[in-house]
Amino acid sequence: MSVSGSASTSCDGRTARIILLGSVTLVAACGLVYELAAGAVSSYLLGDAVTQFSLVIGVFLCAMGAGAYIARFFTTRLLQTFVELEIWVGLTGGASSILIFAASAWAEPLFPVIFFTLCAIIGMMTGMEIPLLIRILRQDGDFSNALSDVLALDYLGALAGSLLFPLVALPLLGLCRASVVFGLMNLAVAGAGIAILRNKSRLLLVKFIAATAALVILLIFSSSISGFLEDLLYQDNIIYNRSTPYQRIVLTRWRNDIRLYLNGNIQFSSMDEARYHESLVIPAMEACARPADILVLGGGDGLAVREVLKYRDVRSVTLVDLDPEITRLGRERPELVYLNRNSLNDRRVKILNMDAMKFLEQANDWFDVIIIDLPDPNSPALAKLYSTSFYAQCARHLRKRGVMVTQATSPFYAPEAFWCIYKTLASALPPDAPVGPLRPLAYHVNVPSFGDWGFVMAARQSIRPETLAPHVPTRFLAAGVLKAMFSFGKDVQPSDKLNINRLDRPVLYDYYRKGWNRFNS
Repeated sequence: MSVSGSASTSCDGRTARIILLGSVTLVAACGLVYELAAGAVSSYLLGDAVTQFSLVIGVFLCAMGAGAYIARFFTTRLLQTFVELEIWVGLTGGASSILIFAASAWAEPLFPVIFFTLCAIIGMMTGMEIPLLIRILRQDGDFSNALSDVLALDYLGALAGSLLFPLVALPLLGLCRASVVFGLMNLAVAGAGIAILRNKSRLLLVKFIAATAALVILLIFSSSISGFLEDLLYQDNIIYNRSTPYQRIVLTRWRNDIRLYLNGNIQFSSMDEARYHESLVIPAMEACARPADILVLGGGDGLAVREVLKYRDVRSVTLVDLDPEITRLGRERPELVYLNRNSLNDRRVKILNMDAMKFLEQANDWFDVIIIDLPDPNSPALAKLYSTSFYAQCARHLRKRGVMVTQATSPFYAPEAFWCIYKTLASALPPDAPVGPLRPLAYHVNVPSFGDWGFVMAARQSIRPETLAPHVPTRFLAAGVLKAMFSFGKDVQPSDKLNINRLDRPVLYDYYRKGWNRFNS
């Protein structure tokens, strides 16, 4: 093999070429995994996965372009330069997830600066890899073949990384360990490069051994380190944490208070969750003459199902939740089984782990009550579950005298978002629809963990709030409280200027972000 401007190798040209071509696939897979891991961590910590992944991809691509440009200034000892680069990429990329968690825990005000600087550094180094490899592999007069081989293997490696990360690395290793394992792959590339170097620098060997030892130590203690950092983030003791292909799940305990967090957002506190779940479920169940067949969209923790099963008329409950790990916890985790009264193991409950909208598109069933207990619309992807299309699909599965209800974020903190959901639900079916339009009814309750929280109930017939009263055992809800929930103060009245939330125009996301930013800035 003729290598222009490169250090000579200690093995024959064919073997060296095979090793270097194999390195192309590995470094491409590793680079993509660092990008995906950074996007996942930032979405867990900051929310809004679409925005976070867009920013991370943009920063990575820009930095890779800068790295590709910088690579042109390296003209001698190219193979040794590539090996040293792999050592630094492996060390930095392998430790990246832990470094991001540490920055969030210890330097929260500077977190965006630290995070995107780290992304830029990793992106710049990965951007240097391919140009260096192309020049190392270039045979005299055969540049086009070297370029074609490297680009083909680069794309293949990117595909491998995009499949391995969500399907294998994340569920089996978790975020921090996955980053470390791929960092070790970069170091394996560096080791292969050292093996084919004829003149091996002692300093290069020391750097390689030190970086490998550091990542091995991180691999061994990554769970303890990430647990310690998450303890700092959540303050309470973490009793369970896991990253799934859909979200980061964290369960904490402080004395008798059990809390569930998804992507850093609190889902419930056992101290006051009854206020939320009783308010979500019981008004709709009471407004339905005979609630026999119930659909719950979301609510994989089983707490909403617990309230549903209090009613003797209930014949079947279909629970649709995207993440199988959440419903597994609801069925098996002792703390959640105690809180939900073992509701998910009831013979009447059928659990389906799939997207709620896809379920509605495919199902042929009819329901007396549909309960929508989905996460807040804090991203365009989640905003689709509050659109006219989604509510129209729900209405098509609702029996003539059926009732549906959705959680609708805070009417105090995000009033535009709350009343947008109300207006969207009212517009889901046209006035001349054969089954008649939906008639929405808004109400709210104070949940100390969340603040003032809102719900929107709807049916084809008019619902009279003054006739509603709980006829099942409750911890919080009483007849007088239930009636009062339908009254709003002057500062949270609806506005005629709000737009309807549609699939092609998710205005709800903007309303939601605008509302909460007023209080978080």
